[in-house]
Amino acid sequence: MATLDDKTAINTDHAELESWLTSLAAQRPEGEVRLIREASQLALRAHDGQKRASGKPYFEHVQAVAGLLADLGFDSETIAAAILHDVVEDTDVTLEVIRQQFGKDIARLVDGVTKLDAIEQQGLASKLSIANLQAENLRKIFLAMAEDVRVVLIKLADRTHNMRTLAYLDEAQRKRIAKETLDIYAPLANRLGIWQFKWELEDLAFRYLEPVQYKQIADMLDSRRGDREQDIAEVIELLQGELKKEGITATVTGRPKHIYSIARKMKRKDIDFHQVFDVEAVRITVKEIQACYTALGVVHRLWQYIPGEFDDYIATPKENGYRSLHTAVIGPEGRTLEVQIRTEDMHRDAELGVAAHWRYKEGATQRDSGLEKRLAWLRQLLEWKDIKDAGDFLDRVKNEVLEDRVYVFTPQGDVVDLPKGATPVDFAYHIHTEVGHRCRGAKINGHIVPLNYTLQTGQQAEILTVKRGGPSRDWLNPHLGYIKTTKAKSRVQHWFRQQDFDMNVHGGRVILDRELERLSMQELSYEKLAHKLEFDQVEDMLAAIGRNEIKIAQIIRTAEDLSGRKRLDSLPTGITHGPSVLPAANEINILGVGDLLTTLARCCKPVPGDNIAGFITKGRGISIHRQECPNMLRYRNDCPERLIEVEWGREAHQPYQVDVQITAFDRAGLLRDITSLLSNEKINVTGLNTLTSRADHLVNALLTVEITSIEQLSQMLAKLNQIPNVIQACRALH
Repeated sequence: MATLDDKTAINTDHAELESWLTSLAAQRPEGEVRLIREASQLALRAHDGQKRASGKPYFEHVQAVAGLLADLGFDSETIAAAILHDVVEDTDVTLEVIRQQFGKDIARLVDGVTKLDAIEQQGLASKLSIANLQAENLRKIFLAMAEDVRVVLIKLADRTHNMRTLAYLDEAQRKRIAKETLDIYAPLANRLGIWQFKWELEDLAFRYLEPVQYKQIADMLDSRRGDREQDIAEVIELLQGELKKEGITATVTGRPKHIYSIARKMKRKDIDFHQVFDVEAVRITVKEIQACYTALGVVHRLWQYIPGEFDDYIATPKENGYRSLHTAVIGPEGRTLEVQIRTEDMHRDAELGVAAHWRYKEGATQRDSGLEKRLAWLRQLLEWKDIKDAGDFLDRVKNEVLEDRVYVFTPQGDVVDLPKGATPVDFAYHIHTEVGHRCRGAKINGHIVPLNYTLQTGQQAEILTVKRGGPSRDWLNPHLGYIKTTKAKSRVQHWFRQQDFDMNVHGGRVILDRELERLSMQELSYEKLAHKLEFDQVEDMLAAIGRNEIKIAQIIRTAEDLSGRKRLDSLPTGITHGPSVLPAANEINILGVGDLLTTLARCCKPVPGDNIAGFITKGRGISIHRQECPNMLRYRNDCPERLIEVEWGREAHQPYQVDVQITAFDRAGLLRDITSLLSNEKINVTGLNTLTSRADHLVNALLTVEITSIEQLSQMLAKLNQIPNVIQACRALH
């Protein structure tokens, strides 16, 4: 029997529903409103008695989701499906009931959203890793979009309202959902061009992932709100007057400020809040494209523009179709000011994205060419649906679909669209597979650059080729940064797969030997490694490495496991021993022994991931050594009773010191290049000793650096070995 509170809630739901339907009736035909009303009545009955984590009636959520889509101007079918999107999963209503009452199109939309929700629930129940869960979500999302993009738009609206009410969940759930939102849903909204969803999803996710920084920026925005609003009002009045003098009909407004975009810009440019140009910003909306450039001239005549802060997205639109002029100027009283200039059509497209391309005719939905153009990138995703490795699939989507783009010109003036971070090798394979295979150099704006150079928008790229040849195996090493795009990577992998078996075995042996030598793990048995990687023969494993079917990171992780080393994602904040944990005075814990002093041995400098052992010293507690340390080998012979078995605990985020030996031919600038590379990799150097032989011009350098994982060490060594004149860079053995 319904309680008084339940009856009050039901009456409130009915009242709010009628108010919402009345507002829709003022904007939509009677038939559309009737369909939405029928869907609402079914959902209201089906969700009767159900409550959200906030304690509010469940129907409030589905109505809010539908309201978001109605505000974007979507058709009645989409709105009805949004209202019904949870009834099949959470109530007794079946898909067949929806099909009979509302038709196959609405049933298909509801079924699509239900399947997306089911993926997440099943994944959480089976405790899938976040990467696998996200990858599986993405697979289903893109397949659903290929059939009807409205399925994903309902899911985006659903996620937006869920983010608004995230505070009612526990902290672990908030963090997980916010991270997934920032990684997948906000970039997806950006790719679909729906900025209203993008900005809100980013800000809400940032609020829960970085609450301290979020509050700091929010407080700084609030503290200046009064003065800023007055400043913007004065700028708007001045601009409107000057534009009118030029005969331009324009609407000038203040542009909303988004906390996440401010934080991202502060981090990317390493600046503080007061140096962010778009904290104060206005938008000029005009009738025609020509008026955009005339208005730009007015802005630059009024104020001094800031070099490097102008972007013409009208001449070169973003991948998601976004078009606008962006400029930053030194405004009144020396304050920085960002100005966006666009036409009314551009503004509609920017705010609504794919939603701007839906048309309604007597309740039937028709799509125009603009929508089809926006969704052309979906075709490439369907080629990836059979990728088995979840991490690989997730990386590909994030790199090529959800990231920003760069636009590079060919020597003939054609524009090539590539993911941000693309290289000349990616550019070459985009032009033609054979151009990629035979690529040996590149010119950017007429100047020779390395093949792992990062391309920038507006540059002209020219590829230098040879008549015959193939790609380098180094191109497939992710540490060296030669390839960003999936297309280039797959073409290189295919080339090596076509080579004969013996050549791939030889190439794989070279790669494996080099990697193990860099990490001082030459003692590892190839037979054990092959068995661990599920190969019957060592040659089969080496051939797979040569064809790049096994990633270097996978080799490193497997080698660590076999040698007793544990990966950083399963490492301790210190040392453990025995069955129970006892707190220690410092950051290293000894388990089951007591509160003992521990120190990392300076002779071999063990790091998380190394196979280690402990030696009980006289008066200095336990000294932790690498298993292969010469001193540890001596202790085993001289005083084995003072050895103690230890292993890394569960987490280790602090940096550890490692010695790196570099052998190179001497040249001017060698040391500068080494230290610059380490600085770019954000690796701290705590010690450096060099010795140069005048007889053979060889330099031997011993560096002590701070790293956090074996994989970071491997990446650093790979890049050091690419420096000109470096013969070898490897972990030092003492």
